[in-house]
Amino acid sequence: MSKQAANKPYKLVSRSSHLESTVVRVGKHFVGDGSPTVIAGPCSVESREQILDIAEELKLCGAHMLRGGAFKPRTSPYSFQGLGIEGLEYLAEARQATGLPVVSEVMDTDSLPAALDYIDVIQVGARNMQNYPLLRAVGKTTKPVLLKRGLSATIEEWLMAAEYILNEGNSNVILCERGIRTFETATRNTLDLNAVPVVKDLTHLPILIDPSHGVGIARYVPAMSMASLAAGADGLLLEVHPTPETALSDGEQSLTPLQFHQLMKRVEHYVAFQASFDMETSLYG
Repeated sequence: MSKQAANKPYKLVSRSSHLESTVVRVGKHFVGDGSPTVIAGPCSVESREQILDIAEELKLCGAHMLRGGAFKPRTSPYSFQGLGIEGLEYLAEARQATGLPVVSEVMDTDSLPAALDYIDVIQVGARNMQNYPLLRAVGKTTKPVLLKRGLSATIEEWLMAAEYILNEGNSNVILCERGIRTFETATRNTLDLNAVPVVKDLTHLPILIDPSHGVGIARYVPAMSMASLAAGADGLLLEVHPTPETALSDGEQSLTPLQFHQLMKRVEHYVAFQASFDMETSLYG
């Protein structure tokens, strides 16, 4: 632990209060145990057939969890807002068919109780990172929480949001860097991979990277996925759609199943290389 990690306003989140890295259990899977976690799925649950089909493909490719939005916070009130409870029912059916735990966003305290019956991990989206009533509410549950960084939030503000959750008794928090808003317009956001070593130093909580939102352009996602793992991230949150060109939301940043399969092969090779490197380092110092 560095001097930077000491004497911070976030007491429970700080590594000074918990020297060992937290490992969050989701079903039979563990996030932060040293092996990359890959969560994948479409931005929005669009139909029963869509989510069941993509879930089967993701399972075959090696994904550990299924993501999909049933409630969608959209900039435009005229954009697709999600299927709501119907979408959650389809996600639960996909979990039953594949065994993949389900990750889905909850937008407010009103929808939280119903969502808890269907999902395994509560996602708090970037727009809700400082929705303090929601943070307190998810903190009172026992479900793991995936907390995304706000569009313009500092790392300290992000960790203080996590503090709200831990302060209510729920220590099963997974941080997610999804890019921040900067002056750059070539990509949707600027993916802040600086956050990975900084967060690892400051807090014991695991951190995932969402390169899909981070760059917003599918062809850049594989490169930034591998860069995220090399930076020390505990895993990836990826958007995958069977036909991105027809997606009702975020198709331009969604991988096809084939692209996801190819990326998973690269992740497998990276894991094998890292294991070999670690073994060589332990043997020869």
